Amino acid sequence: MKSEAWILDGYIDEPACFGVPPYLSPYARTVAGVLMEHSYEVRYTTIDRLREDPSLFSAMNSSASVVMIAGVTVPGKYLGGTPATPSEIKQAAGVLRSPRTFLGGPITFGYAEGGGEKAVRQKRPGVDTVLEGEIASALDSALSGGEPTGVLSYEDMDRWSVLGSSIVAQHPSFPHVICELETGRGCSRAVVGGCSFCTEPFYGLPRHREASGVHAEVAALYSHGARHFRLGRQPDLLSYGTRGGGEFPCPDPDAIENLFSGIRAAAPELSTLHLDNINPGSIVHHENEAREALASIVRWHTPGDVAAFGMETADPAVIAANNLKAQPEEVLRAIEIVNEVGGERRDGVPELLPGLNFIAGLAGETERTYDLNEAFLDEVLGRGLMVRRVNIRKLMPFEGTPAYDDNTLGMHEARFRAFKEKVRTEFDLPMLKRIFPAGTVLRDVVIEKTGRTSFGRQMGSYPILVGIPLSLEKGTVTDAAVVDWGFRSVTALPSPVEINHLPATALRWIPGIGKKRMTKISAKRPFRSLEEFRELAGPTPIDDLLSFT
Repeated sequence: MKSEAWILDGYIDEPACFGVPPYLSPYARTVAGVLMEHSYEVRYTTIDRLREDPSLFSAMNSSASVVMIAGVTVPGKYLGGTPATPSEIKQAAGVLRSPRTFLGGPITFGYAEGGGEKAVRQKRPGVDTVLEGEIASALDSALSGGEPTGVLSYEDMDRWSVLGSSIVAQHPSFPHVICELETGRGCSRAVVGGCSFCTEPFYGLPRHREASGVHAEVAALYSHGARHFRLGRQPDLLSYGTRGGGEFPCPDPDAIENLFSGIRAAAPELSTLHLDNINPGSIVHHENEAREALASIVRWHTPGDVAAFGMETADPAVIAANNLKAQPEEVLRAIEIVNEVGGERRDGVPELLPGLNFIAGLAGETERTYDLNEAFLDEVLGRGLMVRRVNIRKLMPFEGTPAYDDNTLGMHEARFRAFKEKVRTEFDLPMLKRIFPAGTVLRDVVIEKTGRTSFGRQMGSYPILVGIPLSLEKGTVTDAAVVDWGFRSVTALPSPVEINHLPATALRWIPGIGKKRMTKISAKRPFRSLEEFRELAGPTPIDDLLSFT
């Protein structure tokens, strides 16, 4: 009988990899593969499930090993789960007396409670063994009697990722799990030092995984029921397969075409194929090749995709002080190009849009920095461009990066708050109305939180938060028609909109109805046709989505 080993997923969030539910990081799957290769039967659980059910400690204590994975280097706000803290890891290690305990992931770089604080390396994490470097390789070495230090080998990763693919079915969110896929690691801009705050240069110069390895992993995950995939574990997808060096290697459209078409062949009935990071510098320095590569992505992906641009700031002085990747006019040009290639709608939503990241607290920042940031976003709006989302966070500097000692944290708090508020009210709201006009149908929204208003999201990159003014069971999947907008979310009704069956409190969200007409409509129901409904309610922007059964 095989010995049992557990993976305790504390979730990871770093610049080029995400693993907070509904995402499942590649680290968890390769660790599972290593354990299986060493003849363990693998059990997988999450920090959220452990919080809810501490009796899991008993099961883990009867196993041979427990591997904890954790680390947040770009903190955000999370709906699907809450990443583990160092104190929770220490508490877990203290309870786990029997097995050998391991800890790995970006938490080895350091930890802070959130943006605006320095990340501090944990001197005494409380576990038996800290896995340094590449986590799966380090675990393999430790289990083989060697040092717990790992070096990336894509040949090994390809094997371990296929072996460990079965744990996807143990994820609490299954089958609504997005499998984060790795295509490359390391930063091409490491040759010039990289951005001052980023941990990706810790991985060195870029190394790309062979497409055949990615395809084999997708096929294995697909065979275990996975239907949602994101090419997220890389700092710049457009650099995939490039052989040239330099700060901005030229995209290889054929490599992108082969990567995406092969994923489609490996998972022919997939539901989601999205991406994450794209360097705007790769686009503006090689426009023709970038357009061709983006067109390949649009040809094979699923709509509603987002290419996250690490802009950081629109202030040239801050860009220079922090060795950032693109000037504001270059980012604006990259936004235009992605809009031109990916702005057409399919299933009601744009194919591929850019997203923007801003960081506050970088070296050289002044009050004027925020004026320039606001002016940049005003320009985006004024030109009629679409940007799916704007992330604004405070710097969380890590030891070993230039930003650890050279930053402006805490110096412009009032201006930061004013900037954030202005973006939410004067940029995000009109942008949401532009991207998701009334009547847009969001397909397959998965309910994640229930209540008088239920909240859910589509599967994919940076999906819009959808509030539905009904109590729906967690895990419900529904199409939803947009009827209103918040600063960072939309209000929607299940589609088709069942006029004769909706609660009155939900009816009032139909554009043009309001509270007074809601009462009259409720009293007059049932309606037999749209014409009969219009006599009382008048035309609405969602007339073609109304049902009168």
